[in-house]
Amino acid sequence: MNRLSIRVRLTLLYSAVFFVFGAIVVGVSYALVASLSTVVPPSSTSPGAVGAREGSERDMFFMEHPEAFIDYCRQIVDTTTDENLRRKCESAFREGVRAGAQSQRDITLSHLLQYSVITLVVVTLLAALAGWLVAGRVLRPVHQITAAAQAASEHNLSARVGLAGPHDELRELADTFDAMLARLEASFVSQRRFIANASHELRTPLAVMGASVDVVLAKPAPTADELLAMGRDVRMGVDQAEAVVGALLTLARNDHGLTVRDQVDLATATEDALDGVDRGDRVVHADFEPAVTTGDPVLLERLAANLIDNAVRYNVPGGQVWISTRVDDDQAVLEVANTGAVVQPERAGDLFKPFQRLHDGTTRDGLGLGLAIVASIASVHGGTVAAEPRPDGGLLITVSLPASRSALGAP
Repeated sequence: MNRLSIRVRLTLLYSAVFFVFGAIVVGVSYALVASLSTVVPPSSTSPGAVGAREGSERDMFFMEHPEAFIDYCRQIVDTTTDENLRRKCESAFREGVRAGAQSQRDITLSHLLQYSVITLVVVTLLAALAGWLVAGRVLRPVHQITAAAQAASEHNLSARVGLAGPHDELRELADTFDAMLARLEASFVSQRRFIANASHELRTPLAVMGASVDVVLAKPAPTADELLAMGRDVRMGVDQAEAVVGALLTLARNDHGLTVRDQVDLATATEDALDGVDRGDRVVHADFEPAVTTGDPVLLERLAANLIDNAVRYNVPGGQVWISTRVDDDQAVLEVANTGAVVQPERAGDLFKPFQRLHDGTTRDGLGLGLAIVASIASVHGGTVAAEPRPDGGLLITVSLPASRSALGAP
């Protein structure tokens, strides 16, 4: 039984249930018919009384009971005015009626049982065929899920069931399976992107360190100053590699969602981030209004720090930076704007992609991961981030996060 497919088992189960209930119906019908008593004329019935019936009823009775009709005719022929003979006629008449009724009852019950069993068998076979077809149709989504699971692999997780139709249990199962594949695909894509980005970005500091070491080791007697210079180059390369790895790890962790959900005031987090940024000769204009959201305090402070660092880094000497927080339409909003070079509108959206830089200078432009981390942190908090070029140069970056319901006075 365990080797049978679920379609066969459903068909057998459906057929068995149908047969059992059909047999119950047949048994109840047979018992009801069998319980009916045989109709026998009362003692007052006599040939004369029968003769007094309407012709159609009498003729029908005699057609159904020919033996009673023969006895009746014989008694009529032999009858005289003798009461004994009349009573014998009545007795013979009642016995004939009883025998005919019993015979008709037995025949009816026999035919009823025979036809009912034949009908039950035929209908059960038809029900089994219908059950086979219906089970195949019902289990079709399961086959689609199986095909999608077989098509999925580590290198191809794009297969989806995409089940249409009513929102029943099978549709829910297919949607859940599709969502699981989507999560797996995102996880593998994130892993591959992390490896590719790490290998690409770590190549430069490793190459710098390797070249510095090779130059010094190629000299027969390097001086102390040359060794110190090599050490500084190696130290710089290590710091750059650590920064790259730290940024990539932040992006990778964000792909797995939040693990901390505390109430955080963006005004406080941004002010703390501003205190830790080297402003240089930039003039900062701050307008902090309470803007409470829910999330990871460390990540939100990192978001603000990256925005401020980006505004200070991509600026002009003596440039200005505007920072503000507020609540707008149930959204906690952080805006950071700066002066600087003119940014083409079509390039503004690309700045949130990893390793996208405005200029070619790697030292000035940093790692190219700052705004990518900002977008990742905003997304994992259920928010959005947008960049808009300012007409006279620089950018206006707006981060919108869901405001805390308790801060809004919601129950």
